[in-house]
Order: sequence, then structure tokens, then C-alpha cells
Amino acid sequence: MRQLAHLIVCVVGVGAATAIGMTRVVGAQGPPPATLVPCGVPQGAPAGGPPQVPIASGASSVPSTLPGGLRLRRVQGSVYMLSGAGANIAVQVGSDGVLIVDSGRADMANAVIVALRQLTPAPLQMIINSTGDADHTGGNEAVARAGRRLTSTLGAGGGATVGAAIIARQAVMDRMITEKAPDCALPTTTYDIYPTRSLYFNDEGIELRHVAAAHSDGDSLVFFRRSDVVSVGEIFNTNLYPFIDIEHGGSVDGVVAALNELLEITIPALKQEGGTYVIPGRGRLADEADVSEYRDTVTIVRDRVRALIARKMTLEQVQAERPTLDYDGRYGGTEGPWTPDRFVEAVYRSLSQTAGAATRPAGGQRR
Repeated sequence: MRQLAHLIVCVVGVGAATAIGMTRVVGAQGPPPATLVPCGVPQGAPAGGPPQVPIASGASSVPSTLPGGLRLRRVQGSVYMLSGAGANIAVQVGSDGVLIVDSGRADMANAVIVALRQLTPAPLQMIINSTGDADHTGGNEAVARAGRRLTSTLGAGGGATVGAAIIARQAVMDRMITEKAPDCALPTTTYDIYPTRSLYFNDEGIELRHVAAAHSDGDSLVFFRRSDVVSVGEIFNTNLYPFIDIEHGGSVDGVVAALNELLEITIPALKQEGGTYVIPGRGRLADEADVSEYRDTVTIVRDRVRALIARKMTLEQVQAERPTLDYDGRYGGTEGPWTPDRFVEAVYRSLSQTAGAATRPAGGQRR
């Protein structure tokens, strides 16, 4: 049945709607058994109609205290940044309800739900996953269950539906299925054929931009056009080098290209400060100047490692040269799994793969 769900959801990449809201996709044999529970209903609760909660617009104020050590600040326009649940979470609030970019870790899901409810009584309608990492998608199931979405009132099935919609790149869906994520944590809608997807929510145009082979093969930049805020997932951090996930299609050249694309979106205000704000995967709120410095750092380190590879150095020899030394004070986290040596290893492996592909014959087997 999981394979059937995957097959049907894949159709969304060419514009079709997915079957959403149930723990299993409805197949050609007819409606699901009565024992199946909608994803928006907590386990053990009766599968009745959607909660009758009126939509309230806006947020009264930023709560002074939040559960689980979470931190919330207003960015600008209708967008807020929620930190401390894993990766940073972008929160958009308005008359249509609440939209978030990423859901944090699974163990922080309840704290995220409480924080959103403290910010506004408006229902959560939509989750966008910027990538497939567990600290971005781990809260999907529980957080989505706490929301509800409005569908068209025309035809059967219209009106309020329990459970927030989840949108992501198709590669995120594929990865989550491979890693056996719960059905109700999976994206309900994906995009794949085109590199962008546009939404209109809370009187604001929202653009999802896929950046290929960057942190991974499923990354999306999420641009809130009226608020002038971009949520960037794992493409950019203010306190760590970028995490390049080689096993899931990431590359250092893709990260540099994604940062350049991000710089095409961002516009600074007075003296290169302010203007378009950027919500990073981790760290503080940023602007174009921060992204530009980060892009330069990653580019310089990449070029240094490439030069050392050209001298036939091994990974251990390259790491001994410390090509990140003059940037470690800013981005070189010494705690956790992503150290400067790990970053250099990822850059080395990425460039080595690229060099190997360049020397391979155009057709047939490698000689």
C-alpha cells in the first residue's frame, strides 16, 4: 500500500492533485475501510468531521515565554522565525490561517504546536518542507495533525479537512518513503517537473524554488514576496559551514550555485543592511550581506580544496592543510557532528566525484 501511495503522489509532479488526509491513499477499489483514521485526527480519537474552529487573522503579539526553550521573533511583513526545535521554522500568519516552512524535530513537535497556538488562534493549514532532513521534517506528522486546511467547496469533499497540507520537492517524498517515515508525515503534494512552484496564501505570493544538487537533491528556497523574506533550509547557516549531503545528491558546486541564486533574490536596504531578510537553517536572522560573505567563504574553500586535489593530495593531507582555518572562528562549530574537517571531507568528496565524472568516456563503460 505504501508503494501505491508513492505512485499516486508522484502524479502531482505533472500537476495532478494528490489524495490527502488519510493514512492510506484511496485506490481504484473504492473508498478506504471505515477503520482508517484521517491524518488530522489524533490516534485513538474518533474519525468524525473536521474541527469547527473559526479562522482568525493575524497574531496579537509575540508570546513572551514559549515551551521547550523555543524562541520566536517577528521578521517583517507577516513572517516570523521560530528557533530551537531543530532547524529554524518560518511562520506566516494571516487571514487564511498559518503556513510554516519545516516542522522541526519529532521530539519538539508538541512544543511547536503550543508555540503556534500562543502566537495566533488561526489554524495551521500548510507545511512546506525545504529539505528531507529529520530536523526539518520530523515534526510533520504531529504538527500536521494539529492543523486543518480548507479545500474547494465545489463538488464532493469540499470544505474544511482535518490535517494541514504538506508540500515538498518530489525527492523529499522519495527519501522519506525510503526511510520509512510515517504515512501521515509524508508530503501530500509535491512538485518535480518544473523548478518552481507558486502559491498565494494570506494575501501574499509565495515562490518555491528548487536548487539542484545543493545540500541535497530535494532543496527548496521559499520566498515570501510581499513580506520580502526568504526561508532557505540547509543552504545557508549563520553559525556553521553548509551541510553537504553527498549520499542524497548534494554537492559543493550546487551549494555555491544556490547561494548565488539566493543573492539574486535578496535586495539590501541602507548601507547593505536590512532589506530582504533571510531565515537560515540555523543561527540568527540574516540579510544579503551575510549571504554574500557566506557565498564567498564557501567558494574560496572550494577553490582551495580543488587546488589541493589537483596536487594529488589525499583527503587526510588536504585536511592537514586546514583550508578553512581563517573562517573557522565564524563558521567552524566544534560541537556536534558538523566540524570543519567534516565540511572539508564533503567538499573533497564532492569535487572528486565531479572530477571522476569529467574524465569518464561520454558513452559506454568506463575504460
